[in-house]
Amino acid sequence: MPPEHAPVRLGLRDNLPQFALLVGVNALVGGLVGQERTVLPLLAEQEFALPGYTAMLTFIVAFGITKAIVNSVAGALADRFGRKPVLLAGWLFGLPVPLLLIWAPTWGWVVVANVLLGVNQGLAWSVTVIMKIDLVGPQKRGTAMGFNEAAGYGAVALAAWTTGLLAESLGLRPAPFFLGLAFAGLGLGLSAVFVRETAGHVAHEVAARSRPAPGATHDSTVRHDGNLTGRQVFALTTWRNRSLSAASQAGLVNNLNEGMAWGLFPVYFALAGLDIGTVGLLVAIAPAVWGAGQLLTGALSDRIGRKGLIAAGQLTEAVGLLVVAVGDRFGVWAVGSALFGAGTAMAYPTLIAVIGDVAHPSWRGTAVGVYRLWRDLGFAVGAVLAGTLADRYSLTTAILVVAAITATSGLDVAVRMRETHPPSVRTTSARAPRAPD
Repeated sequence: MPPEHAPVRLGLRDNLPQFALLVGVNALVGGLVGQERTVLPLLAEQEFALPGYTAMLTFIVAFGITKAIVNSVAGALADRFGRKPVLLAGWLFGLPVPLLLIWAPTWGWVVVANVLLGVNQGLAWSVTVIMKIDLVGPQKRGTAMGFNEAAGYGAVALAAWTTGLLAESLGLRPAPFFLGLAFAGLGLGLSAVFVRETAGHVAHEVAARSRPAPGATHDSTVRHDGNLTGRQVFALTTWRNRSLSAASQAGLVNNLNEGMAWGLFPVYFALAGLDIGTVGLLVAIAPAVWGAGQLLTGALSDRIGRKGLIAAGQLTEAVGLLVVAVGDRFGVWAVGSALFGAGTAMAYPTLIAVIGDVAHPSWRGTAVGVYRLWRDLGFAVGAVLAGTLADRYSLTTAILVVAAITATSGLDVAVRMRETHPPSVRTTSARAPRAPD
């Protein structure tokens, strides 16, 4: 680790130790939410005997709304108070979550645990995203987001599979949630002792940035200066800037289908007669492909651009959901889950890179927070929509409707979004792997 007085440099190579540490920290953030993926929907049905899918998915609604709200302020808090304090606060909120899930005598305790989990994810995941963007500078944002999301969702997959195996042999509680305790304790310790503040990298980039950001030639409504209010950043990210608004709606739909999959896939597979261990494996396939794929797609977006990957990714997600809906055996469902994960890998890190392309460093954290507000509201929207459709019609109908919404979102990106990482910038990146001092 470089000494505190070392000159600040932007770039992946110059900040590799700290970048790698943040990748590991984000894996622990993902693992904390991954402990719930297989077990909690089955717990709702088998132990708490909740009436109907809508009631069962209340934990995802609580998680999604809380995470979305916290996301909307996490970036602004990180811009104002620094990145590391916000990261530490996120881990403090995460520590009680596994204990509440272990001891919960009623479903209300589970909902409260997911409110705290939403705060943890909103603060900790948001800040690890922002810190990586700070470190690598403008030329490798896609690569940075690929590593970030690969670590997070790779850990989601591993935790989902492992907790399924634990539940198969040791029961739904308490053994699967001991993993969560380990994730939270290790995450807090690493963040407190080894993670370093990246505000100096932001100041360095602001000082070095003498011309508009890459998206400026395509999105002239964005003011590339530090004088925007939070309300102005919200308006730009939500509707005024066509690329930012297209990214925001696509992010919402990506987590809409993710919220549906989180809540319904374990029950859908279990109702087909699969054991919990096999259900856990199927549930883990999508985030595993998603996580590993982002190591390629994040860097690929730096080479070929953002827009095409996002649109194609959402259409691939829709095909994967369609395959799951019409399938009737493990092999077909595995293919559908893999396609769903592959499409998400194409879109997910690339959408965050779009925000980094367009936003000025001085309000980047706030813009990321607004984007993540809309994206993670998708969890709640997806849970309510999927639960209502499943209760009124069927699980298959819910999956098919979400597939159609996902395809429509991809078409919107293809029509409305402008390329925020144009060929001229990609050529510059190829010739200049290290950011200027």
